[in-house]
Amino acid sequence: MERNTSSNSDLPPGFRFHPTDEELIMFYLKNQAKSKPCPVSIIPEVDIYKFDPWQLPDKAEFGENEWYFFSPRDRKYPNGVRPNRATVSGYWKATGTDKAIHSGSKYVGVKKALVFYNGRPPKGVKTNWIMHEYRLSDSHKQIKKHNGSMRLDDWVLCRIYKKKNSAEKILDHKVEESNTQIDRVGYSNDDSESQELLKFPKTGSYSRLLELDYMGPVSHLLNENTYISGFDFPNTIANTGIEDVEKLQLGDIPYNYSTESGNFQVNQNGILMNPM
Repeated sequence: MERNTSSNSDLPPGFRFHPTDEELIMFYLKNQAKSKPCPVSIIPEVDIYKFDPWQLPDKAEFGENEWYFFSPRDRKYPNGVRPNRATVSGYWKATGTDKAIHSGSKYVGVKKALVFYNGRPPKGVKTNWIMHEYRLSDSHKQIKKHNGSMRLDDWVLCRIYKKKNSAEKILDHKVEESNTQIDRVGYSNDDSESQELLKFPKTGSYSRLLELDYMGPVSHLLNENTYISGFDFPNTIANTGIEDVEKLQLGDIPYNYSTESGNFQVNQNGILMNPM
């Protein structure tokens, strides 16, 4: 999902937003905390804890599979430092260890990973919604500044996305394979490409060749009495004494063939002639 709003209408065609952790801290969160303009104004100010994660994409100004927000954080308890991470129908739970973000050798921020749970602890049900929360390294100063109020941080930067489960990954993989196969199918009047399409498969029955239409519109040339349903192309070719059957093309096929059901002819161009 990509939104076209007045704030990002001037973005160049093909613009994608994939900043690094350091860039999110140095060029976006730090500017937001100091009330300075960001390089691109595509990160909205949203109190994400007032919404469930599946409601947040509609609040974003830009994003396809991940969405970014500047959000305040409130205290869970009046005199504590723990953030309140409860939402409308669930809560965000921290997972793993915090990651320190550096710009060069300087420590500039912290990245925390969280998972959304439906329900209330301790009986919440884990979902596939993930959040990466970025906060400045000097956020402890804001705690002191807001001492006595429920506000813990003026701003943190949150990256929200939904992790795909195994079934969704398999489905996406099959769709990609299907699209790739479709892209490879081409039809051209070029003689070289036409010859490639006229190659016989290594193995296959005569009825299969009819289905694949390798030998042209033979269905109009054969009548019901001479239809060869059990014809096996490689075995019949082998009886002619021709070697290297796998590389054989239509131009190399001898003129006459015989089967238990009857005879037929193939001309130099590989076109099936009338039954003999």
